[in-house]
Amino acid sequence: MWPAWFVIGACVGSFLNVCIYRLPREQSIIRPRSRCQRCQHPIAWYDNLPLLSLVLLRGRCRHCHTPIRWHYPVVELLTAFLTVVVFDRFGVGAKGFIYAVFVYALIIVSFIDLEFQIIPDEISLGGLVAALLISVWLPGMHGTDSRWLALQRSVVGLVVGGGLLYATGLMGNVIFRKESMGGGDVKLLAMAGALLGWKLVALTFFLAPLLALIPGLCVLALKRSHVIPYGPFLSLALVVSLVFGGELLRASGVEELLAALSDYYRWQH
Repeated sequence: MWPAWFVIGACVGSFLNVCIYRLPREQSIIRPRSRCQRCQHPIAWYDNLPLLSLVLLRGRCRHCHTPIRWHYPVVELLTAFLTVVVFDRFGVGAKGFIYAVFVYALIIVSFIDLEFQIIPDEISLGGLVAALLISVWLPGMHGTDSRWLALQRSVVGLVVGGGLLYATGLMGNVIFRKESMGGGDVKLLAMAGALLGWKLVALTFFLAPLLALIPGLCVLALKRSHVIPYGPFLSLALVVSLVFGGELLRASGVEELLAALSDYYRWQH
């Protein structure tokens, strides 16, 4: 089944490329149809086949021969790969589709943040509202049959995810005497917390700086700058937490510690 999901994922990646280009430019993601950014000639369907058309066109527009931007095939290939990973991990059901859409949103966020250093509110705040509604609609996403308890866990995840980054940003502002954490990053992790719960976003909070360490040092050495877009590293850490979070928490002993604290709390009360 995975070849079919790979193809479907590549097709979704083609649409994600449209979102990545148009959202930060405040353009409609529906109309007009895809066209060359240089000559504005509409792209025919046979020139818009994910990955395949790039090879057939030798990486250039059919009409003006402008090179196709590097991120187009990367997004299509990445989306195809992660689609297979998510459905293999969570199955082809409601949970699998919801997590797939979540990963697609992270891909959009990452590539927009790389180029524009912004995270669109359409993704973070829109996703936050959607995550709260999903928690009520499918309480099993938070490991319970109770809609009210699922909503509570979603809100706790929201607060922990956004709160950790917000507090870090405040400390960074004091230390560096300038803004050190963008509001878009805070809203992104709050959205993720509302969907994934507080444990996985807490894990993400500690993973993301580790993933950003080497690229950050490279930017510091080459550009003498401390500024790097953090969204891609948060997104990568979120994907790792989503797919491997349970194993990582158990391997580190955190899961057992949390369970022991929970049992102690219930015993005290």
